[in-house]
Amino acid sequence: MNHTNEDRVKIALLAIAATGLVLGLILLLSGQENVARLIWAAATAPILVALLVQIVRSLLRRELGLDIVAALSMSAALAFGEALAAVIVALMYTGGSFLESFAEGRARREMHALLARVPRMATRYVDGGLKEVSVDDVLPGDLLLIRQGDVVPVDGTVASPHAVLNMSALTGESLPVPASRDDAVLSGATNAGDAFDLVATREARDSTYAGIVRLVENAQASKAPMSRLADQWSVGFLVLTLLIAGAAWWLTGDPIRAVAVLVVATPCPLILAVPVALVAGLSRAAHFGVLIKGARPLENMARIQTIILDKTGTLTDGRPQIASVLCAEGETEDEIVRLAASLDQASKHPIAQAIVTAARQRGLELALPSDTREFPGDGVSGNVGGTPAVVGGYSFVARHAEAARLPLPEAEAGSVIVAVAVAGRIAGYIVMADPVREEVVEMLAGLRREGVQRILLATGDRAAVAERIAGGLGLDGIHSGLTPDQKVLVVLTERKNGAVMMVGDGVNDAPALAAADVGVAMGARGAAASAETADVVLLVDRIERLRSGIEIARHSRRIAMESVVVGIGLSVLAMIAAAFGYLQPVEGALLQEAIDVAVILNALRALRITPSVV
Repeated sequence: MNHTNEDRVKIALLAIAATGLVLGLILLLSGQENVARLIWAAATAPILVALLVQIVRSLLRRELGLDIVAALSMSAALAFGEALAAVIVALMYTGGSFLESFAEGRARREMHALLARVPRMATRYVDGGLKEVSVDDVLPGDLLLIRQGDVVPVDGTVASPHAVLNMSALTGESLPVPASRDDAVLSGATNAGDAFDLVATREARDSTYAGIVRLVENAQASKAPMSRLADQWSVGFLVLTLLIAGAAWWLTGDPIRAVAVLVVATPCPLILAVPVALVAGLSRAAHFGVLIKGARPLENMARIQTIILDKTGTLTDGRPQIASVLCAEGETEDEIVRLAASLDQASKHPIAQAIVTAARQRGLELALPSDTREFPGDGVSGNVGGTPAVVGGYSFVARHAEAARLPLPEAEAGSVIVAVAVAGRIAGYIVMADPVREEVVEMLAGLRREGVQRILLATGDRAAVAERIAGGLGLDGIHSGLTPDQKVLVVLTERKNGAVMMVGDGVNDAPALAAADVGVAMGARGAAASAETADVVLLVDRIERLRSGIEIARHSRRIAMESVVVGIGLSVLAMIAAAFGYLQPVEGALLQEAIDVAVILNALRALRITPSVV
């Protein structure tokens, strides 16, 4: 376990307090009470000095916290001869500080796991051989060897027939994910199968994993509004503590009661529960592939009332798929798809690549096309197996082939018809569509159960397409034909009804993501601009993880509030008991330590949150 210098100081102070307490007790039992008191006072002194230094630094930053109560209680206990109580407070303070650091470290473990996996070297093919190079030297187009167990260093595409990837560190997905030639691979994935080749598509600094690391580092340094509110509450609690202590001394004339009140108020659950619970929530969300960029977005997620969804890549898969295939007499579906995919290998158009992917998923053996010529926006012509073929839009293909004997199918809103001609005649049609994700209906119902009041669709597509996609989903509103600026206007309008979340995956969504209280980017395949602008990035291409993130955020905030309310309530009751003389300083110190431990353990419950969808 690695420790920072600050951790080492905390451990040293804790050791001094514990050693002083034990040594003093031994001397007390041996009849040397005066020496025991000196030992306890000596053990308290360095903790008190360190605490005073910390208070001065906080005041210079214009921060006021409950460390002042700890310093007052130790000072008062020493001044009035309660050395044993003073050293117990010192032990309690140093132990609580160390326990808080340990709890936050435990809470951040998923984030630390991401940071610890950052690859430093890559194996690159150079002049027919292999060479170990720094990941910073890898350029787009370089061919890399990814050995079994290696972490993929940069974003790229598979250059081997097959690959098996473990995505658990990125998405929480425990099962290995198979990949085929030309499939995209995110940096940070682990090779769980045989070695495979990878063609780099981005430099290391621009790759997915580097972006995730930057987001994690920013998240760790963040502070939630709830934490700042806790700081403000701590001032009120400090005033209440001093009033109760002063009243107990003034009304009874017994300074020991004031000491007991100060002791039992140190430290307060306010400064422990909130950061531990929220950081635990951040860590838990990261485990399920929901990267939240800080405690502020986490808390904002807990109060979302309206969710605005983009269509492409969010409600829909974002990748066209074959909806149906119509064949001329004598042709088969597989043969039509095989011919189209063979020729479309020469094109980078999204529809062409979708047909190629579908053919490979069907296990079809593609031929190598020849004499290919691409007509941008229209289609591709060439030879497949020595036979002339044309693939593309109907009007384009019809100019290169005889009319089909089968009628042209009627295209639904949002679908695309691809015509396939072979040997001068149209042999069939492939109907392509971007279907609604299977999990969307259940996800939307789950969001309703989580308390989301309004769910809207905001898309740049035509009204007919938007209505077809949204049909049966029970959305509260559909906004179609929007420009990026108009999407921002929708977000700002909805903010009047409460906190708004915007979900998207494209560059055109970035302004709306920035305008929302919480912007969520589909980061697995989304544009870098939207991922950088968003407050939350879904590292796995599964929209239902949105619900998981909201569940975790709401449960984390609830746990933080429970810890604060219960902890403060118990502390106030203990202070009142001390003011009435029912608790002595030593007893109060032990009781407050028990309260602090209970509060931290309760806050760590956020690490065990299991969302409905995993």
